[in-house]
Amino acid sequence: MRRGLGPHVTETTPLLFEPMTLRGLRIPNRVWLAPMCQYSVTAQDGVPTDWHLTHLGARLAGGFGLVLTEATAVTPDGRISPEDTGLWDDAQVAAWRRVTDFARTQGTPIGVQLAHAGRKASTYAPWRGTGSVPLHEGGWGTIGPTAEPFAGYAAPRAMTTDDVAAVVQAFADATRRASDAGFDVVEIHAAHGYLLHEFLSPLVSTRTDAYGGDFEGRTRIVLETVDAVRAAWGDDRPVLLRVSASDWVEGGWTPAESARLAALAAERGVDLVDVSSGGAVADAPIETGPGYQVPFAREVRDAGVAVGAVGQITDPGQAEKILAEGSADAVLLARAGLREPSWPLRAAAELGLPREATPYPVQHAAGAWSTGR
Repeated sequence: MRRGLGPHVTETTPLLFEPMTLRGLRIPNRVWLAPMCQYSVTAQDGVPTDWHLTHLGARLAGGFGLVLTEATAVTPDGRISPEDTGLWDDAQVAAWRRVTDFARTQGTPIGVQLAHAGRKASTYAPWRGTGSVPLHEGGWGTIGPTAEPFAGYAAPRAMTTDDVAAVVQAFADATRRASDAGFDVVEIHAAHGYLLHEFLSPLVSTRTDAYGGDFEGRTRIVLETVDAVRAAWGDDRPVLLRVSASDWVEGGWTPAESARLAALAAERGVDLVDVSSGGAVADAPIETGPGYQVPFAREVRDAGVAVGAVGQITDPGQAEKILAEGSADAVLLARAGLREPSWPLRAAAELGLPREATPYPVQHAAGAWSTGR
């Protein structure tokens, strides 16, 4: 048995299929579904729909060890688009319960990514247009660390310190609703140019008060949010933090700063850092390619923090190598998970995991993969 992690874990078990325990939560494997916006709340009230149940349900049954929801807004003005999900009122709690109840039937942990889009809020779903949705079409005024807009978007209102406190409180309130909704994990979204990342990046925030300036000031709102979420969530369940490790622009947020923030967040109760990159400014020269963000994950992990790696991870052997080389503790799939809801089941067969150790729903056993196809 390898590290005593379960009856089917042997010396030859692929690392991808070793369980992981965060706090009291046992996650059955290390292939996780990354948060991906669906822009499908047609009533524009933040309440998840049948689409969310079926989209997430397919992946909950598809062998992923942990499934994370799309960015779910903590306030109405924190939505990326009018069609985003939310957790700012109790009607949303009841709707999310349908999804988490299904997750229980599959034995798959489920987490919610809590988010505020800041100056990148009130935008069109990508297939409906670009830029900011005007007020007469259901958009709203946005907020940010300063009044500087994201390129091509409407200018936000610069936040006061009272606004900052209100956002931190909104994350805490949404966390309590996440508990009522039956989620196992909460993830704080501090990446991709959304509000918390906007405070982190010197390319975006030029504040000179307690929430700007040096590293301590720029990270203050993130650490206050971590404290508030952990207090609202309790001590027995995991909290994740998603960061953009690099802005990909000179003078921006850096991997070294990400590692430093991750260590501070871990001291305050974050259990794993989900390492992505980019999004703070338009037209950053991001150098994409298979596993292009994995080196960032490795740098953060070297600070002594558990991490998840993302970014064009598409092949089972590639994913296994990321873990074997010590670059991450888990991998998160986005587009690959859209293309193939049962990607982990195919990966298990290709990596030689015995059929009896592969997480098939009993209803799908007849279609089990085998190494001989």
